[in-house]
Amino acid sequence: MEPGKPFIHPYIPNSVPAVREAMLRAVGAASTEDFFADIPVALRMQAPLAIAAPHLSEARLKRHVDGLLRKNSHCAGQLSFLGGGCYQHHVPAVCDEINGRSEFATAYAGEPYDDHGRFQALFEYCSMMGALLEMDVVNVPVYDGMQAAATAVRMAGRHTGRRRVVVAGHVNPDKLSMMNTYGRADLDFITAPFDPATGLLDLAKVKRLLDQDTAALYVDIPSFLGTIDDGAALAAAAHAVGALFVVGVDPVSLGVLAPPASYGADIVCGDIQPLGMHMNYGGGQGGFIASHDDPAIVMQYPSRLFGIVPTSVPGEYGFGDVAYSRTSFDKRENGNEFVGTAAALWGITAGVYLALMGPQGMTELATGIVQRTAYARQRMARIPGVRIAHAGSCHFREFAVNFDGTGLPVAAVNAALLQQGVFGGHDLSAAFPALGQSALYAFSEVHTQEDIDLLCATLEKVLQQ
Repeated sequence: MEPGKPFIHPYIPNSVPAVREAMLRAVGAASTEDFFADIPVALRMQAPLAIAAPHLSEARLKRHVDGLLRKNSHCAGQLSFLGGGCYQHHVPAVCDEINGRSEFATAYAGEPYDDHGRFQALFEYCSMMGALLEMDVVNVPVYDGMQAAATAVRMAGRHTGRRRVVVAGHVNPDKLSMMNTYGRADLDFITAPFDPATGLLDLAKVKRLLDQDTAALYVDIPSFLGTIDDGAALAAAAHAVGALFVVGVDPVSLGVLAPPASYGADIVCGDIQPLGMHMNYGGGQGGFIASHDDPAIVMQYPSRLFGIVPTSVPGEYGFGDVAYSRTSFDKRENGNEFVGTAAALWGITAGVYLALMGPQGMTELATGIVQRTAYARQRMARIPGVRIAHAGSCHFREFAVNFDGTGLPVAAVNAALLQQGVFGGHDLSAAFPALGQSALYAFSEVHTQEDIDLLCATLEKVLQQ
């Protein structure tokens, strides 16, 4: 780029001066500044951003980006025990093979892709999720499990005509933030406390928070801390005041735990990331919402529902949208909520995963995780100064580890572990101060007994330094 010459971007046609001038003449503007006249000068950038010069060569740009990516430390190269909503699982090769097919990977949205089986693939996914959840209706995935939770409680608000939502105090703080942001125009959120000693909700206090203005009681089972509350008792408390019981669930846990529908859940939601999706630096998420086939609740879904219907040919069936009029895709001003591009590709991926695993595979997967979690709890409890929080409660996949007895903050412990090539647990000290210096450790089928022993040996080493 020569000094004094205008910069003509290789990929932006209107950066050519003659083209830009022709466009300005066409709209009757003297300069591009005319388009920003309504914005106060004080709010406008007065000088170019302090950023590096552009890379005009594709090869140089690729080298630059590759260099940035090499600075990342990811779980494929480190031993990781991080969790808290995004998990390291084995992804069968067939999942990537199917979701990488052009007819699925490039199918942005809408009907032009029916002929490639997109509707059927998503219908099959919804059917298998329905079987896993013991629910009749499952949506096409939304952005992630946090948005699914926010939408689920808004559905409850619309269904009941009430504003008050009681949320378990041991949910993911980021999820609670999403629920508040997404629902605060229509809902008021109240947090129900949990017992720091057990990691479980205080049922008596929950009941006192529920009243005739409550639209929903929202609980994650297992909780963010990995503990498992009494779902049936919570459902009964919610239903006693006419509120809906909304449960967030890890679908993998249903290989060993009863589905929420069996103990009274009206709406179930969660994230399908564990079902065949790479973590993708937090990008491989997709949210599901499920319910019984209650028309009053079904009509509160804002997202697409795929069903099977007879065609004009006797005995022939097709796949398509159910109750399309309730979505913003039909008439945006009439939709229950605005719905943009959803995570449909991840729904197809999860369908492939569920078909591959089958009921026995899901049971074996969840059983293996329970066994690893139990072994890790026993092994880590023997480390001097380390205490397993909520040791008397049942856990799935995750549990909190307290480091108060070591005299070190979690941040220092994790920094020392990282130097040894280990990602320690998610730091809980800021979000859950009642738990002290605690971290949330997560385990999955990718962790061997040797991995857990190595974690414990490394912890003992760094705590003695």
